[in-house]
Amino acid sequence: MRKRDATGGYEMRVLHVISTLGPGGAGHQLRLLVRRLPHESEVVTLSPPAASTDMLRPEGARVHHLSSRGDHDPAAIGRLRRLMRAGHYDVVHTHLYRASVLGRIAARLAGVPHVVATEHHLGAEAIEGRRISPGVRALYLAGERLGQITIAASPAIAGRLRAWGVPDTRLTTIPKAIDAREYRFDPELRDAARARLDIAPGVPVIGGIGRLEPDKRFDLLIRALTEVPGATLLLVGDGPARAALERLADIEGVAGRVRFAGVVGHVREMLCAMDVFASPGQETFGLATLEAIASGLPALYAACAPLEERAAARAPVRGTQRLSRDRESLPRALRAELLCLAERDGKRLPARSTGFRYDADHLAASVGRLYERMAEGPGRRRIIAPLLAYRGRFGRKNSFPLPGGNVRNA
Repeated sequence: MRKRDATGGYEMRVLHVISTLGPGGAGHQLRLLVRRLPHESEVVTLSPPAASTDMLRPEGARVHHLSSRGDHDPAAIGRLRRLMRAGHYDVVHTHLYRASVLGRIAARLAGVPHVVATEHHLGAEAIEGRRISPGVRALYLAGERLGQITIAASPAIAGRLRAWGVPDTRLTTIPKAIDAREYRFDPELRDAARARLDIAPGVPVIGGIGRLEPDKRFDLLIRALTEVPGATLLLVGDGPARAALERLADIEGVAGRVRFAGVVGHVREMLCAMDVFASPGQETFGLATLEAIASGLPALYAACAPLEERAAARAPVRGTQRLSRDRESLPRALRAELLCLAERDGKRLPARSTGFRYDADHLAASVGRLYERMAEGPGRRRIIAPLLAYRGRFGRKNSFPLPGGNVRNA
């Protein structure tokens, strides 16, 4: 890598390795990052090609596809290693569990000097659909020692990583972010979305966005709908709980007032169709809630770290309310918001935000500074001698570092 003349920073070739590149989630965060980093970036996914990968083409990033059979896939590590050696990358940046496990090993074998990982949603009970077991943790920690630093996308994720045994010296927190301009309200989009979803123009719409799984507690929204006459519920997303939610809507007698939109490429149009946003799940960072307030929606939430920070600082964001654990809290708050909507004659609230800390420009600037600090310091040697010289806990040479070993990271 070499210095840039204008800013004094480094020109780098960066390879982002991600388990799967789909709409929303980590894929969307990666798109925001690639668009803003002043480096030549490429992306490799460990899942089959999908139409959603088109979202990176406008950003000018080349996308490679290297399917993997699982977290223990030596063939995928070999393919990644060959790609990394051929690309002469300065930085490998992994995203999500499988990419972090396989990508860190491949980067070390390829002699990439700088390796960083981002954990976007390290769940308390499961990672990417599988239970967290001692083996899952051990495999992750073995790979973590081959990198330099791990970025936690929230304080909660950082806490879980510390509990696993990741030391503070190799851990930093850079929160998830949005580009608020992407969610601005458009009345034409609202009309088009409602027509497609068969929702009449004057019907108030309560919305929820996220993967349809038990932790999101969309069942509470369906039950609350029985106490909010005349409203329609719009759920955006898909997942293993969809069939159960459809059955619940039928049992509660509100199936005709619930719309399942499925997965969408970008949620702006769906947000435009809504009148009130609700997020009843406790296990969430709250990014969808930030997108909702950027679209001018009143928002009810059980958990949203950025809004909780603002409330604790006695600077709450207008039109937001944290739900209590009382079962009546959600239907009561929904009825109140719909009364306020009627008093506003259906007019939208102004777009709001929680400040620069959760803005996409701050995300990219923070990651960029991290790259620069790594470039200024000593990188990994472009050979695998550190692995071969390692002495395991039994004192033998040529043993691979295991969790609990004393492997120094530059």
